[in-house]
Amino acid sequence: MAVHIHPSAIVDDGAQLGDGTRVWHFAHVSAGARIGEGCSLGQGVYVGNDVHIGRNVKIQNNVSVYDAVTLEDDVFCGPSMVFTNVHNPRSAVPRKAEYRRTWVRRGATLGANCTIVCGCTIGEFAFVGAGAVVSRDVPAYALVVGVPARRIGWVSPHGERLALPPSGHGEAHCPATGDVYRLDGDVLSPCNSPI
Repeated sequence: MAVHIHPSAIVDDGAQLGDGTRVWHFAHVSAGARIGEGCSLGQGVYVGNDVHIGRNVKIQNNVSVYDAVTLEDDVFCGPSMVFTNVHNPRSAVPRKAEYRRTWVRRGATLGANCTIVCGCTIGEFAFVGAGAVVSRDVPAYALVVGVPARRIGWVSPHGERLALPPSGHGEAHCPATGDVYRLDGDVLSPCNSPI
């Protein structure tokens, strides 16, 4: 399947785009970017040089994926969400050598207008709510909301909130698939999930 690049988009020489990837209106992909198969980059998306994007990643309109960001397979970036790469920026102080790496693990969702402060890892299948500000690591399957973001629950890879027993630990079932998960302390693990 061919790569589709809208005529208004700019893809610099050297950028690697996987089969079936679509780059839409006014997007800009820098020369060093590596983008996997079947991705979609919406209107006004910017992708930096030191960026790695897996397969089937959806980046909605007006998102800038700056240097030092990695998005694994099946990540969803909602409209106008924000990545940073400098912890303490100052216009007069060059800090390009101090970028902090941000890692978004497989299947995670980053809601519209959320902000991911650099240096954080977002765990597999985690769900960051719209408008949240993430300033520390988010565990796999965690549902986080607010400013600063805090965990309010757990979600399945299907994107459904898991209902835990009243004790707050033990087994939970995905209402969409029936898959079973076990919460042990602050770690949620699939018991039989096929993903």
